[in-house]
Amino acid sequence: MNAPETINVGVPNQIGHYADAIRVPAGYEQIITSGPPQTEGGERDLAQIGALVSDHARCRMLLALGDGRALPAGGLATEAGVSAATASSHLSKLTVGGLLVVEPAGRRRNYRLAGPEVADLIEVLERLAPALPVRSLKQSQRARAWRRARVCYDHVAGGLGVEVMRAMVERGHLEPVDEAAGSDAGEFWFAITAEGGTFLESFGVTVPPSRRPVRHHPDSTEIGSHLSGALGRALLARFADLGWVLRQKNQRLQITPDGLSGFGRQFGLQLDR
Repeated sequence: MNAPETINVGVPNQIGHYADAIRVPAGYEQIITSGPPQTEGGERDLAQIGALVSDHARCRMLLALGDGRALPAGGLATEAGVSAATASSHLSKLTVGGLLVVEPAGRRRNYRLAGPEVADLIEVLERLAPALPVRSLKQSQRARAWRRARVCYDHVAGGLGVEVMRAMVERGHLEPVDEAAGSDAGEFWFAITAEGGTFLESFGVTVPPSRRPVRHHPDSTEIGSHLSGALGRALLARFADLGWVLRQKNQRLQITPDGLSGFGRQFGLQLDR
């Protein structure tokens, strides 16, 4: 396979917000927390969001949109196993409640998660929710594939996502640094190291400039965190461009033979076939 095309990548001195809890290799493991931005107003109405995610059909719709796609009402009704009229009612509640947005698509309307914060909410709920019983070989195989590699909104999650982040930290491409000056005490940032910038450039990844290009959050099925934000999005796009992963139904990613060799060569990952 030909070497990846080289594209310049800008690497700011400090990027990323080290939020929530992360498991990283020896020498880096630590627990770091941060909260949402402080805003004016009274207490948050958690019950309103709780009511929206208390229905099985609405949860199935949110899960179907978890890979960042926009889907029509008919497709979401099928995913949720409900009638068109019932789906319309659920989608109206999710939209009014701020969890979904509507995108016109000709004569129909598509629905999409309102933003990465909603995807984060889904991941947190998945970590807290009890697992459903597996009653067939097909369900077992589907669950295994979902845990192995999947799309979480716009980045790689599951075992593959956790191992990619772990490899980048182990190889010195990313490092956590304390940037408490000018921020809340205990706030940490990730920096792309000089070696990391060289690696990303040679790998053909461009990280668009943004306030916090490198983010992460704990994975919902594996022990560890996966990359999100601008870096996570750019890596998924590159993996797809190289043909290393193929999108499947229900957020799943298929790792191709080229991907098995490529992840081993570029990240040192030994992935099961």
